[in-house]
Amino acid sequence: MAMDSPPLRGEPLRIAVVSPLYESVPPRLYGGTERVVSFLTEELVRMGHDVTLFASADSRTSARLVPMVPRALRLAGTRDPVAPHVAMVHDVVEGADAFDIVHFHVDYIHFAAVRAAGIDAVTTLHGRLDIPELSAVYRRYPDMPLVSISDAQRAPMPWAWWAATVYHGLPRGLLPEGAGRGGYLAFLGRISPEKRPDRAIRIARRLGMPLRIAAKIEGADRAYFEREIEPLLGPGVDFVGEIGEREKASFLGDAAALLFPIDWPEPFGLVMIESMACGTPVVAFRNGSVPEIIDDGTSGWIVESEDQAVAALQGLAGFDRHACRRRFEERFAASRMARDYVDVYRRLLARGPRASLPLKASA
Repeated sequence: MAMDSPPLRGEPLRIAVVSPLYESVPPRLYGGTERVVSFLTEELVRMGHDVTLFASADSRTSARLVPMVPRALRLAGTRDPVAPHVAMVHDVVEGADAFDIVHFHVDYIHFAAVRAAGIDAVTTLHGRLDIPELSAVYRRYPDMPLVSISDAQRAPMPWAWWAATVYHGLPRGLLPEGAGRGGYLAFLGRISPEKRPDRAIRIARRLGMPLRIAAKIEGADRAYFEREIEPLLGPGVDFVGEIGEREKASFLGDAAALLFPIDWPEPFGLVMIESMACGTPVVAFRNGSVPEIIDDGTSGWIVESEDQAVAALQGLAGFDRHACRRRFEERFAASRMARDYVDVYRRLLARGPRASLPLKASA
C-alpha cells in the first residue's frame, strides 16, 4: 500500500507478518524461522501494535490469525509446498490496504507481486545466500528492502538494499538459567553435513565426556546420517532425536556446554542464543554469524579446530554461567528484536509512497 501520510512516531502500526507454511507458528518441534516469527509477533502485539499473522491454521498467536492452510505443510505431507505460498502471497497483496506495512519471511516468492502492487513491505531473509542461482533473482529486485539476521549473511550480496541487520531474540522467560549439572555435552538442531555432528562426536570422545544429540533428520539428510553418523553412535554418544520447546530447557540447562561445530556460513544460529539463555557456554567454530553472536570467553568460545575446541572445554570449571545469561539478556531478548523491527518499519514508511522510491543500483 502506498500511504499518503505514514503513521506518527508514537502511533501503533498495522502490521502484517507473513510466515512460511512449512511449520506452525510456533512450531511443534524443529523450525527456526517459524519460531522467530512467533516471538516477534507476540512481542509486537505486547507493544500495542495491530498485528495480523498469515500462517497455518494450527498456529497459536495473540495476533489476528489468517489461516492459509489447515495444517503445517511438513506434518500434512504436501506434495507441492510452493503452491500454498503463492496463494498466500496473492491473499496478502490483495488485502494490503488494511496494513501500514507487510513483513515477509518467505524469501523472494512475493517480490513480483509486491512490486506490481506498490505496497510497503520489508523482507527478512533467514537462509544462506551463497547459492549461485539466488543472485539472478535479487539483482532483478534492487528496490526490495531486505533485513539480514547477521552482517555475515550479507556477504554474497553486498549490493542488495539492506535496510538493517536485526539479530534474533527470545522471550526472557522462555528458557531459565540452568546449573549444567548433567555432565554431558549437547548438540542441538539438525543432522546435516554442514552442521558437522561428526566433529561433535570426536570432540566429546577426546574429552571423555558424554554427548547427547537432539536433532531433526530431514529426508535429504537421511542417507548422510545412516552412512556417516549412525556408525559413530554408541557408548557415550546418545542420539535423542528431535525435541520441542518444552524439552529444550532441561536439555540445554543441564548440559555442561553446547557444541556448535558448523562448517558453513551460518546466517544466525538460533540454538546459540537458546544455549546462552540457559547459561550454557557455546563452543562454536568460526563461520558465518558466529563472531557476531558469541562473546569469546563470556558466552562461550570461538574456535577454528577440534584441537582448539578440546582445549577450550578443558576450562569449563571456571565458566561463569550467570554472566552468560546476562549477556543473552543484554543482546538477544525478543523485546529488543521487536523494537529494532519497529524502527525499520517506521524508517521505511517515512520515505513516502513506494511508487516514488528510486530503484537502487544493483552493482
